[in-house]
Amino acid sequence: MTDIENRILEALRENARISTEKLARMAGVTEEEAAKTVKSLEDEGTIVKYTAVINADKETDDKVEALIEVKVTPHKGSGFDAIAEDLSDLPEVRNLYLMSGAYDLAVIVEGKSLRDVSRFVSEKISKYDDVLSTATHFILKKYKVEGARTSKLSPTQRLSVQP
Repeated sequence: MTDIENRILEALRENARISTEKLARMAGVTEEEAAKTVKSLEDEGTIVKYTAVINADKETDDKVEALIEVKVTPHKGSGFDAIAEDLSDLPEVRNLYLMSGAYDLAVIVEGKSLRDVSRFVSEKISKYDDVLSTATHFILKKYKVEGARTSKLSPTQRLSVQP
């Protein structure tokens, strides 16, 4: 990865809507070079998607998100990749990570209700022979997402910890 590519990626991480003109200035290249670099990064799969970080508390459509830890038996030859491929194809799965620790995979899912997420775990994740166990953690509130704070409490909104 070149220094210019790294500068462009960092700028896009901060603001995916940045203009090509500003991106070029930040990277120290011409607009044409900046646009060409972004296109190249997209074509080679370095840039996979542009997205917006949404404050869930402001949305009117209620959703339930959960982090599901999954312990699996890795496949001979493909390790964790085979089951990760299968799980990543499920529409409820928003994020999927291979992790160190007691569980192998961290799966972040989205559903319309607690029941939807429970059903997802029991009917979709648990059906795999390689799944040994799961632990489901419902996400109650998001304070920071993708480096952006989503909630700011003023001192008067904080709960008192004194008796």
